[in-house]
Amino acid sequence: MAVTRAASEFAATIAREIAASGERVVGLDARTGVAGDVEWRLTDIATPAVVDALQDVDVVVHAAYEADLGGALEEGPEARRTRLVREVQSLSTAAAAAGVSHLVVISSAMVYGARPENPVPLPEDSPRRADDAEGLVADLLEVESILDTARQVHPGLRITSVRPAALVGPGVDTIITRHFEAPRLLALRGGNPAWQFCHVEDLARAIVTVLHESLPPVVAVGALDTLTQAEVEEIAGMRRVELSAAAAQGAADRLHRLGVLPLPATDLAYVSQPWAVAPTSLSRVGWFAAYDNATALSVLLEGVRGHRAVMARRLQRRDAALGAGAASAAVAAVATAALMRRRRRRG
Repeated sequence: MAVTRAASEFAATIAREIAASGERVVGLDARTGVAGDVEWRLTDIATPAVVDALQDVDVVVHAAYEADLGGALEEGPEARRTRLVREVQSLSTAAAAAGVSHLVVISSAMVYGARPENPVPLPEDSPRRADDAEGLVADLLEVESILDTARQVHPGLRITSVRPAALVGPGVDTIITRHFEAPRLLALRGGNPAWQFCHVEDLARAIVTVLHESLPPVVAVGALDTLTQAEVEEIAGMRRVELSAAAAQGAADRLHRLGVLPLPATDLAYVSQPWAVAPTSLSRVGWFAAYDNATALSVLLEGVRGHRAVMARRLQRRDAALGAGAASAAVAAVATAALMRRRRRRG
């Protein structure tokens, strides 16, 4: 089995967990990493030359969702979209040519879209209703569209899209984890989030299950049940700053236009509206999340606390936009600063 981006901390965790299950793991990347029990094959997965690295490989696990917001924001949006598209096109074509039987692509449950009318949880066969025109979710929507085409073009290649809930764990840096880097948690009036998480180790175990079981082309992954906003605030020990949806959207739009916030305002939906999923297919064959939502949130909070000083230093540099965080964190920071200014004037 081959794992792409295996030199990254996120994919290395997945590779280690898969290797621990007894599988032989080949790491595909432009450089070698530190993951043990991995046979390294240096290659550019965005080019046809990747076919040479797939010789004697039966399964490819591709991390289309890189869970590295900092790295993603250092790359121009157009260049990033082009790279992601070329990677999945090259891998699907090369996999079919090399005789690979199964391509597993890590996407995200965010492609379902975060909407107030969403059932909690969403069935994993729900349509992709995210309407993001730009940003990381829009990139994943393009990748999933290519996978739809690849299933028709390469009928002999089994293709599974794995869509985890909000990821936590080693190497994970996303719009959700950065939501918790703000001084207070942003809450939108009228919003009704249903918080659900997925630890990277549980994701890796789910991928191993996908490899050995006959499951549908789309598999959702996440801890059972969800947390309310109040429960999240209690576990996090953080107070909220509450804004109207219009005010938050307007602030995020302004920050985005000014270049302070490189992420679109539409990302606010993922921390204010439900997009929790039901891991039905996995549950039917005995998979379950070892990390429940409360434990996974604690892991996220510990990771954020460990990097806060680094984030502060990044904000002092000229490339501060890269450290601004998700739309929610940036808006919450601005709103909290305004709140503190008003309190000082009253005092």
